[in-house]
Amino acid sequence: MGHRALVAYERADRTYNLHYSHWGGANLKLKHRLSEMTPFGGECHSEWARTVQTELLNGTEPDAVAAEYALNDGPSTDVDIRPQATGLTLRQILTEHVDYLSHEALYVVDRRYNVTAYRTLWFGLQYDSERIETQPTVGFGAVQTVRWHNGQPVGDGYVQGQFAGLKRVVGAMVDRGVFDEREAVEFLKTQLAAVTNGGEELHFGAVETKH
Repeated sequence: MGHRALVAYERADRTYNLHYSHWGGANLKLKHRLSEMTPFGGECHSEWARTVQTELLNGTEPDAVAAEYALNDGPSTDVDIRPQATGLTLRQILTEHVDYLSHEALYVVDRRYNVTAYRTLWFGLQYDSERIETQPTVGFGAVQTVRWHNGQPVGDGYVQGQFAGLKRVVGAMVDRGVFDEREAVEFLKTQLAAVTNGGEELHFGAVETKH
């Protein structure tokens, strides 16, 4: 099944290249595995990987990079070396690329390799409400940072559990006719913003329910 995650690397032009990691969502482990020496993770430092990353971040087309550096024959890495998309804004990533049901995490890596790890929170209530049959997954949710202590995401389970409990309550309110789907999403956003501490970051996708 995997623990799917997306990794956004900041380019020279301040947009982002977006890469996929099949196991990167587990325990937010990529926060400490991505560095200038190991741009795609993995256990060994690789000049080859750093050269490839420099080309990609400078805007060289992925097809050209793949042909020049034989990406399929590269070292084992935590993050797929070939990007899924290039030249994206963070808003585009949150709205058009993050699947908040399937992707467990989003990492944003700046030009100095400071890594910000976000948990994804899906707004879908189809498993929490009998009235809702289906809702979007891509762009329909939020990403939130968690608390860290001694290199460990100590707030990770709390964030996920708190949000799951909130969704159960909101789903019940939909079933009782207190909220329609749109009002339920707005309530989720409001409550998330209310419980987010000053040291945490919270960003929303822009896809909304039609009802």
